[in-house]
Amino acid sequence: MKKLTQPALLVALGASVSFAALVPRSGEALFPMEKEVKASADSVKKDSIDYPKFKDLPLKAEREVKFTTQEGTWMSLDVSPDGKTLAFDLLGDIYTLPIEGGKATPFTSGMAYETHPRFSPDGSKILFTSDRAGSDNLWYIDQVKKDTVQVTKDKNGDVPGAAWTPDGEYIIVSKGRRISKLWMYHKDGGGGIQLNENPATMKTIDPVVSPDGKKVYFSWRTGSWNYNALLPQYQIGTYDFEKGQITSITSRYGSAFTPTLSKDGNWMVYGSRWEDKTGFVLRNLKTGEEKWLAYPVQRDEQESIAPQGVLPAMAFTPDSKFVIASYGGKIWKLSVDGAPAQEIPFEVDVKLAMGPRLYFNYEIKDTTAKLATQIRDAVPSPDGKKLAFTALNRLYVMDYPNGTPKRVTSHDFTEAMPSWSPDGTQLVFTTWDEKLGGNLYKASVTGRGSVTKLTAESAFYVGPVWGPNNKIVVYKGSNRLLQEAEGPRVNGAEAELVWIPSSGGSFRKIMDAGNYGNPHFTRDTTRIFLNGAGGSLLSVKWDGTDEKVYARITGITPFGSAADPHADHEHASLEEASTVRYVMGKPISNADAVNYCMLPEGSNSREPQMMPASASTILMAPVGNKALAQVNNNVYVVTIPTAGKVPTINVAEPSASNFPSRQLTEIGGEWPAWEADGKKVHWSLGNGHWVYDIARAEFVEDSVKSAKKAKTLADADSVATLKAKGEDAVKLADSLAKAEKKRIEELFKTDKEKAKADSTHKAQLKEKESYKPTEHQVKVYFAKDTPKGSILLKNARIITMNGSEVIENGDILIENNRIKAVGKTGTLDAGSAQVIDVSGKTITPGFIDTHAHMWPTWGLHKNSVWIYAANLAYGVTTTRDPQTATTDVLTYGDMVEAGMVPGPRVYSTGPGVGFWMYNMKSLDQTKNVLKQYSKYYNTQYIKMYLVGNRQHRQWVIMAAKEQQLMPTTEGGLDFKLNMTQLFDGYPGHEHAIPIHPLYGDVTRAVAESKMAYTPTLLVAYGGPWAENFYYINESPLHDPKLNRFTPYDEMNSKARRRVGGLGGWFAPEDHVFQKHAQGVNSIVKQGGLAGVGSHGQLQGLGYHWELWSVASGGMSNLDAIKVATILGAEALGLDKELGSIESGKLADLVIMDKNPLENIRNTNTITHVVKNGRVYDGNTLDEILPTPRKLDITPWTKPAPAVTTSVKE
Repeated sequence: MKKLTQPALLVALGASVSFAALVPRSGEALFPMEKEVKASADSVKKDSIDYPKFKDLPLKAEREVKFTTQEGTWMSLDVSPDGKTLAFDLLGDIYTLPIEGGKATPFTSGMAYETHPRFSPDGSKILFTSDRAGSDNLWYIDQVKKDTVQVTKDKNGDVPGAAWTPDGEYIIVSKGRRISKLWMYHKDGGGGIQLNENPATMKTIDPVVSPDGKKVYFSWRTGSWNYNALLPQYQIGTYDFEKGQITSITSRYGSAFTPTLSKDGNWMVYGSRWEDKTGFVLRNLKTGEEKWLAYPVQRDEQESIAPQGVLPAMAFTPDSKFVIASYGGKIWKLSVDGAPAQEIPFEVDVKLAMGPRLYFNYEIKDTTAKLATQIRDAVPSPDGKKLAFTALNRLYVMDYPNGTPKRVTSHDFTEAMPSWSPDGTQLVFTTWDEKLGGNLYKASVTGRGSVTKLTAESAFYVGPVWGPNNKIVVYKGSNRLLQEAEGPRVNGAEAELVWIPSSGGSFRKIMDAGNYGNPHFTRDTTRIFLNGAGGSLLSVKWDGTDEKVYARITGITPFGSAADPHADHEHASLEEASTVRYVMGKPISNADAVNYCMLPEGSNSREPQMMPASASTILMAPVGNKALAQVNNNVYVVTIPTAGKVPTINVAEPSASNFPSRQLTEIGGEWPAWEADGKKVHWSLGNGHWVYDIARAEFVEDSVKSAKKAKTLADADSVATLKAKGEDAVKLADSLAKAEKKRIEELFKTDKEKAKADSTHKAQLKEKESYKPTEHQVKVYFAKDTPKGSILLKNARIITMNGSEVIENGDILIENNRIKAVGKTGTLDAGSAQVIDVSGKTITPGFIDTHAHMWPTWGLHKNSVWIYAANLAYGVTTTRDPQTATTDVLTYGDMVEAGMVPGPRVYSTGPGVGFWMYNMKSLDQTKNVLKQYSKYYNTQYIKMYLVGNRQHRQWVIMAAKEQQLMPTTEGGLDFKLNMTQLFDGYPGHEHAIPIHPLYGDVTRAVAESKMAYTPTLLVAYGGPWAENFYYINESPLHDPKLNRFTPYDEMNSKARRRVGGLGGWFAPEDHVFQKHAQGVNSIVKQGGLAGVGSHGQLQGLGYHWELWSVASGGMSNLDAIKVATILGAEALGLDKELGSIESGKLADLVIMDKNPLENIRNTNTITHVVKNGRVYDGNTLDEILPTPRKLDITPWTKPAPAVTTSVKE
């Protein structure tokens, strides 16, 4: 007989449940199939503040906002079949109301966002949309059975609306991601059927079924939406149930949308635009005659995504004599005979459940030095004992891991992209100097070291790689390519892949640069390995011929990207299906949001493309058959087979890959690299550096597998033995196991060291053991740019932003980089301070741009940044870039702080936590994603960019709270999304809430939530972009100051002609920015937060345009300046350091020739800008004090051509 396994060992192997439960009853299998347990359809439990809690909405309500309102924003409604009751939605809850009006009764409540109620024909059920299951779906509540039923069960879509068929058996629902389609479901369940698959670009919303049940009426358009849209956008169509045929039945210039049918089949009411306002049109379905029923009413949503319909849902009364609709914040009863409308009064006691308020006070420390935020292009020496990298665009080498980083050269220009010689004694790297152009240098890292310029020809060199046989491979293009790059990217169409002897000499062409990147080498010295489209690993000969493809590597399928213009990926080319492309050898994302920094219009005509991400970097191991691959921001190792054909290897779930692969990173990584023996992989993130030992990882995994196998065998053996011994033995073993578990727990309480040494505890740890790569923080410190000395600004009007305080004749004393004192002229002890007389001038705090896209050149950095200079010259002293696309901003921000580049304080979210990059699966994964930002990028902020459904978005809030990050959001032209992000506690909102007006229910909720609203009106959602208004009316093309700080091509491409995607000319009354600004004004008046965000549309001057736009909705000039300063500072958690003129705060100031309290446009009469205690001339950005020096603008300015002919015209 086999021995009974000791209870202590059973505990060690994980047997923590009752042993009796492990022993099957007679006749049962030893390991029965797991039974599926179904939860009730709508199981809720009450949390501590008495709100329903839904299992798929993990965020707990931590705040509640309560108020009473008699007006509502965007209320969809329906009338009960007996005509006695209204159901309507307000702020994501559904209410019922007697049709005569009165006090509304809550029908749903809690954090789920629920809208669009529809009574069933017999009145027993109410249909509604809800995200209580984590994503937007359709539900109904059966009031007779007291049951809640989920109709649709999608994980990533939206439901703009739905309607019952007249018999109450079926439901027609509009659903989708962007291009909603009509579906038909039975009320009792099933997967339903799609009614209108084609055309694929046809969006169909606002469904309603005809009283005879033969047709569905709906709003339709091509694509999802358009920026700067031309009318018409929508028309009304019908779907014939018998023929399956779609017919368009309107052709109005102002569009036609949201059809509503009378019960007798005689009338249709729908919405249409006349000039700049929306009205209701009444059509006699018998004669076809039409007339206006009401005008103006609620402004429609035809210029945004319309997630709750183009207009709020309305309904006829059962007698077909009246239409019940909401507009003007009220509910109205409209007679079809044209009698005056009657208001149906209502009152709602609003009780909103909200997530936490994420506000953190971020300190700006006055240290003399700072740790560099980022190391770039880190590459190990062949033996792994040294590490070369750049910090602040200067080259360093260190003994790894414990050496001190040391500069390799004394250059005062950009150094980048080092590569080791095969023997590990030398480095090659590229450089850039605005005056000298680019070169390749070679440096010896042994002995005394030496630095040699390798190239005789100055050119734009990218990504040098030291190969075999003393050859260096590099991408080469004209200096002009980088000199003319005014934004983040260069045009590499003319570039070539070349090689040069390591001793110098002439270049030999290998091939055109094309769509190839990441050259590298194996021991096969006859070939150059490269990456190509679609995540391809390939090689060519040294003359560029004989291309061989070895594998295509893909990774996760992100939540939804818009990387190519084709819906049919099976027939798309590699280039079309690829999520990356290569420019001068470096991978560039194809995601529209990365290119465009707002919801990409390129995806408006199709649903988001769910396709695997392509590997951007694939490096074959120097030895062996493995390759490392970077997909999005994670690094993998993949086995590359020789199969006679090209395998596609997906590493999204490495255990399921068709060839062995493993994920090396948990929280992401950049610049992966091999050691020469192919056994270890390096990568970096921020200033962290990791080394992954593949052999060690495999050993640990094998030992854990052995332990688990032993556990399984021991458990099975013990169960069988116990069964043979009978029930008494089972009970005894159970008792002993519990006692042993308790003994271990008690031991940990009394003596942790002894507990850790216990054999049982060691066995438990062994089973949980996993390999972790070694991590090391690379520490390079730089001196911060902090001026010394005192400056007195004398006799100015000072708008302090300390409440409403204005000092009419005041002084400001600056000591070093902070404000030492503020007071009436002559009251400060200035000592030996240098005095600047600013009599007649007005001083405000420095302007804060809470949404400033400032994207200098990526990859190979320039030494001057016109974007930063332009913003500082126009008084913007602090910026926050919400979505930088790449991590280049981390180095640029350090350069500003070091005084290497003049500019505002550069804060950012880093690359967006975006739909093109991630597919969140759990809270733990979300926490790992956010650790990139909180621990390694140190951004303080993140941009949650439509990263998933509401469950996913709540995970982001939960992780951000734990890691003390302040996330902001992409508004996405989506009112429903905007409201759910508000309720979940997101502290920031980017872009305009697309609907207007916003009534008191929404503005009060926003104000009390303290969500900072940055509307970016220059790119207004829901209507023409405000920048078009300013380009037409301001004519900035020949503005001398603007031309000083803006490159010629940038200026002329924006200001000389405006057509196509940029917009163009719009009737003044068609602009919506003033209307959106009214909502901002209301929020601020109620104590809410708002910010001025120029969106990077026109660097510098664009900030003032945005500020004036925010002020255009009736806001007082003092409040407008408050939004530009102290409220913007609070939005960023910096109001203890910035945003007002008070003793102890940082000396960031704007000095204006004219008073902005008299005219807000006087903000653009800047004479001086003070940033961090340095005083600059407002027209030239020459520094005046304490270190007078001229700003060199030659890197971005072009001389006009000299007139050399006699041609007059």
